[in-house]
Amino acid sequence: MNTILLVVEDQPEIRKLICMTMDYDGFEVHEADNGDTGLRMVKALRPHIVLLDVMMPGQLDGIQVCERIRADPEIAHIPVVMLTARSQQTDLEAGRRAGCNAYLTKPFSPLQLIETVERLAAAETGR
Repeated sequence: MNTILLVVEDQPEIRKLICMTMDYDGFEVHEADNGDTGLRMVKALRPHIVLLDVMMPGQLDGIQVCERIRADPEIAHIPVVMLTARSQQTDLEAGRRAGCNAYLTKPFSPLQLIETVERLAAAETGR
């Protein structure tokens, strides 16, 4: 069974890099370019893991999307990895308060991303 990932990132080049990094055996990668679309896709797709940018244009930023995922009992169990250029302690705490499972600051290494996703996927699916 493939692990379904949803990448919610407004920067096309960063989204492409993440998708290319995660596009290997065992992963099925989907994309959204803003928080509103991302939240709708989480509800429709039920991905195994959400990779979520914090700062995005539109109605919902990443923190708000994470809070809404955690508030919805049908999708609250889905692990969320926050991806952001903001690395201040207050930003990390905001991510934790919103309920994220991991917080990667940009620029992160592809290996760091893969290890984080594989760790969460193993915990989520019991592999």
